[in-house]
Amino acid sequence: MKIHFIGIGGIGLSALAKFLVNDGHKISGSDIRQTEITNDLARNFDAKITIPHHEDAVEGVDRVIYSAAVRANNPEYQKAKELGIELLSRKESLKTILGEKEVYAVGGAHGKSTTSAMLSSILPHTNALIGAISKEFGSNVRNYPNNKVVFEADESDESFLNANPHLAIVTNVEPEHMEYYDYDEERFYNAYKNFLSLAKVRVINAEDEFLSSLEMSSIKLYPSKDITDIEFVLVEGEPHTKFSLLELGVFEVFGFGNHIALDAALAILGALEMGEKLEDIRTNLLNYKGIKKRFDIVQNEEECVVIDDYGHHPTEIKVTMQSLQSYKSLREFTQLNVIWQPHKYSRTMDNLQAFVECFEGVDELVILPIWAAGELEVDIDLKGAFSRYNLLMADSVIKEDGIVQVIRDGHVIKEYSEGLITAFGAGDITYQIRGAM
Repeated sequence: MKIHFIGIGGIGLSALAKFLVNDGHKISGSDIRQTEITNDLARNFDAKITIPHHEDAVEGVDRVIYSAAVRANNPEYQKAKELGIELLSRKESLKTILGEKEVYAVGGAHGKSTTSAMLSSILPHTNALIGAISKEFGSNVRNYPNNKVVFEADESDESFLNANPHLAIVTNVEPEHMEYYDYDEERFYNAYKNFLSLAKVRVINAEDEFLSSLEMSSIKLYPSKDITDIEFVLVEGEPHTKFSLLELGVFEVFGFGNHIALDAALAILGALEMGEKLEDIRTNLLNYKGIKKRFDIVQNEEECVVIDDYGHHPTEIKVTMQSLQSYKSLREFTQLNVIWQPHKYSRTMDNLQAFVECFEGVDELVILPIWAAGELEVDIDLKGAFSRYNLLMADSVIKEDGIVQVIRDGHVIKEYSEGLITAFGAGDITYQIRGAM
C-alpha cells in the first residue's frame, strides 16, 4: 500500500512509518518543519516528505495515518476525507500493524523508553518499535525477519490498548496526560488495568502503589529487596550501574541510578519469561548503549560534560538529578548547571510545585520559554515560582566550540565552559544544546 503520515516528524509516527517500509509498503509524510527525523526518512526509507502540510501530499495514497496533534482543519486531513481515503489515527492504526505480531509491550509513566531499548538489546533477534532512538542500533526501529516485536506502549491516548501485548511490562503508574482522560483518575487507572489484562504474561514493579493493588497473575519485582548491591561506576568516563538481581547474579548496564537498575531488572525478568537464556541476557544487556536524549552525553571532555535529557515531568527530572549528583561526584566536578525548557503549559501548571522542588541541588538554573506543543499560551510566573534558585531567564542556548552560550534578547548573557551542564526538555532544546540550530 501507499501510506501517508501526517505529522511524520514525531518520534512515534516515524517509527510506525519505518516499520511499515519493512512490511513492503511505500510511505510518504508531512510535518510543519524539516528535522533530523524527516531527513532520515527521506534519505534512508525513500519517503516523499512534504514541508509544511499541503493537500496535494495525499493524492494517490491508499491510507492516511495521522498523529494525535493533527486537528480536523489540517489541509491533508480534509483532502483525504474529501477523496474518501481511509483515515486512521496512530492509535487506530496499531490494530492493523501489530494485530498479527507477538508483541512484547512496555508501558509506564516513566522509564518505558529505556526499558524498551534494554529489552531490545537483551532480545537481539526481534523487531523493535520504540519511542526513542536506541544508540545501539541508531534508530527507533529495528527490523528482523520474524513476527516478534518489542513495542513501547503509550498511555497518553490509551493507544496501548491496541498493542496486542503477549508480554506486558509496566514500570510504574502515575497520573499524566490527564487532559485526555478528562481529569478522571478512575478512567486513567482502568486504562492501565485493561492494558495488563490483555497480556498473557505480565511483569510489574510491585512496589508501585497502583500496580501492587491489582489482583491478577503477574511476575512481581520488589526493587527494594530483589535488587541489591547497586554500584555506580565509570567506564571510559561514561556511567554504568552494577547490581545483583534475586538469585540471578550480577548485571551491568549503561546509565546511572536506582531507576536504571529497576528498568533493567524488569527487562531481564521479561526476557526470562520469553525463554531467553540467563547468560545470554547478561551478555546482551552490555550491548545497551543508552537512548538518545536520556542522560545523553553529547560532550565528554575532562573539564566539561554536556548532557541532553528528555525529562519533562518532575518525577523524571528528580531521579535524573540524583544520577547527575552521583556523576558530578565521580567526575569531581564542582558545578552542576541546568537548562530547562518546560514542555506544555498544561503540564507546567499541573505540576508547578513539583517542578520547583525537583531541581534541588543545582548550582545555577536557566529557564527557557515554555515549549507550547500546540497549546494556547498561558501566563505563568516562572521567575517568581523559582525565585529560590540562582536563576537566569533566557530565550535560548547554543553550543559552539565546546562552550554553552545562554542568550537573551539577542545577547549572550552567560557562558558555561566547565563542570556538568544538563539540558532538560522534550521540545527543541535537544537541538539547541547539540549546537544544531
